[in-house]
Amino acid sequence: MTAASHRGLRRVMGCAAAAALVAGLAVAQPVEPPPAVALPSLDVATYLGTWYQVALFPNRFQAQCVSDTVARYTALPDGRLQVLNRCRNAKGEFESVTGLAQPDGATLAAGVLSPAQLEVSFLPVWLRWLPVGWGRYWVVTLADDGRYAVVSEPTREYLWVLSRQPRLAPADDAAVRQWLRDHGYDLNRLQPHTQAAASASP
Repeated sequence: MTAASHRGLRRVMGCAAAAALVAGLAVAQPVEPPPAVALPSLDVATYLGTWYQVALFPNRFQAQCVSDTVARYTALPDGRLQVLNRCRNAKGEFESVTGLAQPDGATLAAGVLSPAQLEVSFLPVWLRWLPVGWGRYWVVTLADDGRYAVVSEPTREYLWVLSRQPRLAPADDAAVRQWLRDHGYDLNRLQPHTQAAASASP
């Protein structure tokens, strides 16, 4: 084999090694889950009332809420929802805020939201016309009898597990965790939320 042949072989082998390295890096890259998907529909009337927050992905705007976070949804005459959130802070005092929920790229007809996509704002009433301050609130799964729900948004950055009771039954907790695992959520971020008193309802 001539010197030129050796040089050509080294170039080919070098290219092959580089290709293998690139392929290996590509394989090693984490696979991003697809965007979260809301339920195809939601019977709004059955969703109204009081929900207890039993777990969540921690977020900065709820940092002051150390326990007993509860939400109450009430239908408004125009089809939107009033949202009353209440929680207990580190001083043991209750804080509350009232917001507004409305369809987010969804259709509300005959009391059914399709898909189950809302957006929520807790801005003062006189600022809610602004195109900022609205957060996506998508119901991504719901128990057959409505005893628990999981709320998230497309990026999976935010997540709340809600229950009609202050605590999830162990079987329901396991079912929720399995559903989250199967749908690409990071269970390492899931933090239980204390409901110290069943009387924490607003």
